[in-house]
Parts: sequence; structure tokens; C-alpha cells
Amino acid sequence: MKNFITWALAALTIFLIQSTDVAAQEQDRGLTTQQAKNVIDSIGDRLNRNYVFPEVAKAMSDKLKENEKKGAYKKVTDPIQFADLLTKDLQEVSKDLHLRVTFNPEEIGERDQTVTPEDSTRYMNNYIRRLQRDNFGFKQVEILDGNIGYLDLRSFSDTQFAGETASAAMNFLSNADAIIIDLRANGGGSPQMIQLISSYLFEGRVHLNNFYMRPTDDTLQTWTLPYVPGKRNTTADVYVLTSGSTFSAAEEFSYNLKNLERATLIGETTGGGAHPGGNQRVNDRFMIWLPTGRAISPITNTNWEGVGVIPHIKVPAADALDTAKLKALETLTGKTDDEEMAFFYDWSIKGIQAAKNPVKVDLATLKKYAGKYGPREVRFENNQLIYQRGKGRIYGLVPLSNDEFMLDGLSSFRIQFLSENNKVVALQGNYQNGNTDKNLRDN
Repeated sequence: MKNFITWALAALTIFLIQSTDVAAQEQDRGLTTQQAKNVIDSIGDRLNRNYVFPEVAKAMSDKLKENEKKGAYKKVTDPIQFADLLTKDLQEVSKDLHLRVTFNPEEIGERDQTVTPEDSTRYMNNYIRRLQRDNFGFKQVEILDGNIGYLDLRSFSDTQFAGETASAAMNFLSNADAIIIDLRANGGGSPQMIQLISSYLFEGRVHLNNFYMRPTDDTLQTWTLPYVPGKRNTTADVYVLTSGSTFSAAEEFSYNLKNLERATLIGETTGGGAHPGGNQRVNDRFMIWLPTGRAISPITNTNWEGVGVIPHIKVPAADALDTAKLKALETLTGKTDDEEMAFFYDWSIKGIQAAKNPVKVDLATLKKYAGKYGPREVRFENNQLIYQRGKGRIYGLVPLSNDEFMLDGLSSFRIQFLSENNKVVALQGNYQNGNTDKNLRDN
């Protein structure tokens, strides 16, 4: 389990490593032929000792040494370019998108300075503060129209630091009729966070995944937790949004829920990285993110490496959220026998459809709706209708049909113009709970 946790922390720090200040990397930018050879030898040693597939490790090591002997790296004097070229050559052999070489003397130097307990505490505090600035990856959590819970999750931070935030988010969603988990911009992270979030979605103990780790020759299992803080939501329909940028732990979460038939995946096929690992120091300037294990699903006996996780509903990533909202509402409508709930869900469906495919009403029709209706007033300004009740807030009106309009910024109330003999005679207020009221048009 120690190696498992080490991978989880290392998987998170890759994002910090990639974002290191470029100005700091300008230091000591020269690269000699001997230095390049030493880096290649060191990488080969680490590959052969730790990479998840020994035969692939040997092939990669041989490839780098062969290229070095041929002089393929001789003219490369910029260390960042050298790291990128090594990454390209390694991935060309392994097809492993987790595997990468980085030039990062600042990060390595910072780690080297953590020689005392005080140094380690300062290093860890800085690391936690960086995670906190991004709210541990929990970018947005809200309840959308139709009682659909929505979580925009950008990373799976380790539960040691992000557990409280995760529990707060999942408890916020505990009363939702459906839950959308947006992983379109999620590049991965900790399996512990996968375990925690998944536990809020299942009843009882559920086997999520297995991991074989080469350095220890162990196979580790992950299961849902017997206890979570707060309330689980095991009945809500779950939808997971994916893109080509969804990677690593975010793919595992998607893959697990898909194969356990707990979620509907909507979007694009994911990136295809299923090998856990972590950063290893090559020397005082270079690091390698080295996959040391592989995921093995207890259901499929394989993983998503190189092929990605294929969604149930394939749409461009930009369309995934609207597609998921409509799918969730249509499913909920089909499952309920309660007329009030059916009206509630249908209300939201019409709003989403109108936003996605705007209804056009000709200007002459819009102009004839302008007028006063008791305490309510509708005005035609700048080629659109606006609505105001008394001295209250002014709302733009968005057509749902030729005579019914949504209020931009107020989802629970709509207005409908009533006509007799082609003459507008009243304004009816329509409410999300099915109630209505009416005001006659002033003469």
C-alpha cells in the first residue's frame, strides 16, 4: 500500500512539475554529449528495474542507446528539447502516454533541500497550498434545473488533503435525482479519491479495481469504503462527461463506473493511460515519470491503456453537458408516475432545448406583446422583449415558443401571452410547480 500511496502523490505532483516557472528553467541550460549519455544510461537503469513491462523496458533502453550511438542527440544542446525528444522516443516504443522525461532542476533542488523535518514540513505545506489554490480540483458544484447535481472535477487530489472538500461536495449532491460528474478537463490523480467519491454512489462493498505493481510484485485491490462522512446517493442516475483530455485516474473512475453499470458516459474517448507510477529522479536536472504498475479490472480483466475509455454516447466534448442534462431529464421523466414530477422535469427539458436551439419570433409579433398587464410590464427594446414587475428586476425574455417566454436569469417562472381573435388580451404567469396566475392587458 505504501507504493500505492507514493504513486498517488506522485501523480498529483506531475501537474506542479509541468507548470514550473520557465524563467527558472533557463538556469544551466547547456547540455554536453557526456551529460546526455549519462541521462540516457540513468533512464535505462530505471526502466529496466521498475517499468511495468520488463521486455518493453529493455526495448526502450536499447532504443535510446542505439540513437545515442548514431548521434541522434548530438546536436541537441537545449535540455528541454532533449527531454522532449527522449519522451518522444520512449513513447514511440512503449505507446505509454504516462511515460515522460522532464527537465526540472528547480523542483529537484527543492526536494534535495528537504533534509530536516522543518524542510519537509515547509515543502509539504507549499505543496498543500498549491492544491488549496485550486480547491483540490473541485472547480464547481451546483444543483441544475430539474434537480440535477453537477460536479466539475479537475483532478483527483489525495484524500489526506482533499477528503473534507470531497465529502462536502458529495453531500451537497446527496439529494439530487441525477448527478453529472464532469471529467472533461481532468488529467488524473489519486486512486484514494476515486475510492472515496465512488463510495458515495454505491450501497455496500463494491470491488472497484486491481493494480499490479512490478517493483513489489504485488496486486492491490480497491473497494468502496464501508463508511463515508454524511449521506450517500445510491439511487441517482450518474452521468460522467469525458474528452480526449480525460486521462489516468479520471479514466479509471470512468472505466470503473462504466463496467459496474453505475454511470452513463457521454463525450469523447479518453486519452488512454492506465499505468500508475510516479516521478523518479534521473540526476540533478532531469526526472522521469515512470509507470511501475498496471490496472486490471475485476470485470474485464484488462484496462484502457492505449485505447481509452469509450463513452456510451459519443458527442463532441463541448456538447457533452447539454446532452447529459437532456438524457438525465428524459430518463427521469420516463421513470416517474408522479404528474407533478413529470411536469417539473419537462419544464427543464424545454428550457435546455430552447437554449440549444433558439426559437425565433418575428419582430412584428414581439412588438404586439409590449404593454402593461396590471403590475407587470413588457417593453420592446433593442429588438427584444424585456419584462418587469413593478419596480423589480428587469429580465430579458427568451422565446420558448411563439407566445411563451423564459426570463433570462430566472428559471422557475415563465410568461405566456394569451390572445383572443388575434388580439393579445392577457399575460399568464407559469410557475415551475405547475401553478399559474393571470393579468389582463391594460387598455
